[in-house]
Amino acid sequence: MSRMHGSKDFWIGALRAEGPAFAAAVAEAPPETPVLSCPGWTVTDMALHLTGIYQWVRAVAGAGRTTAPEQPRSQRPEPVPGLTAAQQWQQAYDDLMVLFDTLDPEAPAWNWAPQPKKAGFWPRRMAHETALHRWDAQLAIAAGDPIEAKLAADGVSEVLDTWLPAGRRAATGQWRGLVRLSATDAAQEWYLRLRGEGVALLDTGTILDHDEHHARVHVSGTASDLLLALWGRVSFESLTVAGDPTLLDGVRTG
Repeated sequence: MSRMHGSKDFWIGALRAEGPAFAAAVAEAPPETPVLSCPGWTVTDMALHLTGIYQWVRAVAGAGRTTAPEQPRSQRPEPVPGLTAAQQWQQAYDDLMVLFDTLDPEAPAWNWAPQPKKAGFWPRRMAHETALHRWDAQLAIAAGDPIEAKLAADGVSEVLDTWLPAGRRAATGQWRGLVRLSATDAAQEWYLRLRGEGVALLDTGTILDHDEHHARVHVSGTASDLLLALWGRVSFESLTVAGDPTLLDGVRTG
């Protein structure tokens, strides 16, 4: 199995590309434009949602502590008089980038995942959060450019090595078998063994599944489409699927 091993510079570079693209899409859409990939949200809702995440992450990533923060993450801050949602987002984005530019990725910082409690977790997380919502915002204006292949491949890895092991599946259930994902434009593959509520990301391309349940599925597509499918933005049916598609319910996050 080949996985993208990113770096602080890689993720900050992604943020520098995805942030302005998100801002441009929000600026083009009327504030109450519905976000089709996030039912019930408008473009304003999404801009404020991302604003709240940036503000919370800035406090957590720069705190120098590995203990969980007392303040829960805000889903949506209150509107600031005299500022549009886009302007609030821009301020939060700029503040976050100032922090990330000087942040030591090895510094202590809490995160909710099974990863080491280091600050480097957060530039990666925010790069993928921003890229996904950039796609959402562009879709709202009938665009929706794919996520860049290397970033999307790392995003697939993040779902498999961070979100699913942390128990953040989109649905509850019992799945058993081996899932293989292939990114056709990034020359990368991932093998994930599902065992009931547990998951294991495997590090070899030569895998035999000895569980009593032998269902397997292989999904191939661009790295962007794989990532969007894992996040429920597109259906796995839009990719090439061979085997038992019911296993795919066990790899969606959200």
